Amino acid sequence: MEQQRFNDLKLGEKGAIISIIAYICLSAIKLFIGYTANSEALRADGLNNATDIVASIAVLIGLRLSQKPADRDHPYGHWKAETVASLIASFIMMAVGIQVLYGAISSVFEGNHESPDLISAWTGIFCAIVMFMVYRYNKRLATKINSQAVMAAAKDNLSDAWVSIGTVVGIVGAQFHVPWLDPLTAVLVGFLICKTAWDIFRDASHHLTDGFDENIIKSYRETVKQVYGVKGVKDIRARNYGSNTVVDIVILVKSNLDIRVAHDISDQVEHELKETHGVYDVHVHIEPN
Repeated sequence: MEQQRFNDLKLGEKGAIISIIAYICLSAIKLFIGYTANSEALRADGLNNATDIVASIAVLIGLRLSQKPADRDHPYGHWKAETVASLIASFIMMAVGIQVLYGAISSVFEGNHESPDLISAWTGIFCAIVMFMVYRYNKRLATKINSQAVMAAAKDNLSDAWVSIGTVVGIVGAQFHVPWLDPLTAVLVGFLICKTAWDIFRDASHHLTDGFDENIIKSYRETVKQVYGVKGVKDIRARNYGSNTVVDIVILVKSNLDIRVAHDISDQVEHELKETHGVYDVHVHIEPN
C-alpha cells in the first residue's frame, strides 16, 4: 500500500505541472492584452495567474517532498509536506488577492476610466474555458489519488475560471458606457481570490492541527462494530499525514478470549478500516469487556 501512495504522489505531480504550464501561458496572454487593450480587470486576472505559478510550484515541491521515505528526523515519513504546500499556496494567493483589491479600489475612486478594447473580453472567455478544463482534469486526479494538495490546485483552477468569467462581464459592461464596471469587477476578482485562499488555508490548517471530520469518525466506528467479536468501541481517534489517514482505536472484546483470538479480531478491524475506508494505518488496542 505504501508504494501505491508514493505512486499516487508521483501522479499528482503531473497535475501540478499542467497547472504551471497553463498559468504561464494564460498570465502572459492576459497581462499583454490587459495592458494593450487597457483593461484593469484583465490585468488583475493576469496578475492572479502569475502568482498562481508560484503557488503551483509550491504544490509541486510539496508533492515531491512527501515522497521522501521516513528517516531519523521524520520517523512517520514526510507526508505532511503536501499539506504544508497547500498552506503556502494559500498565503501566496491571499497576498495577491489583497494586492489586486488595493489596486482595483484605488482605480475605482480615481474616477477616470476608459472602456477597454473588446479583444480583452474574448481573451477572458478563452482563458476561462482553458482553466475550466484544467480544473476538471485536476479534480478527477485529486479524487483518484486522494491528494489534498492537488485538490487545492483544482479549487484554485476553478476560482480562476470564474474570475475570468467575471472579468468578461466587467469588460462587456464597460462597452455599454459604464467603464467603471471594469475596475469594479477587478474588486470582485480580488475578493474571489481572497475567499479561495481562505478556504484552502482553513482546510490545510485543520489537517495540520490534527482536526478530523466527526462524521467520518462515526462511519469508522460503525464499520468496526460490525466486525465479529467486537463488543464495543471504547475510543476512536484519527488524524491525517498529508492525504493518509491514521486511526487509533480501543475496542472491547470478551474478557475470556484467548490472546490469539483477540489478536485475530484486531487484525480484522485493521483490515476492514483499510479496505472499506482506505485508511493508511490503524493502531488497535484491546480491552476486556
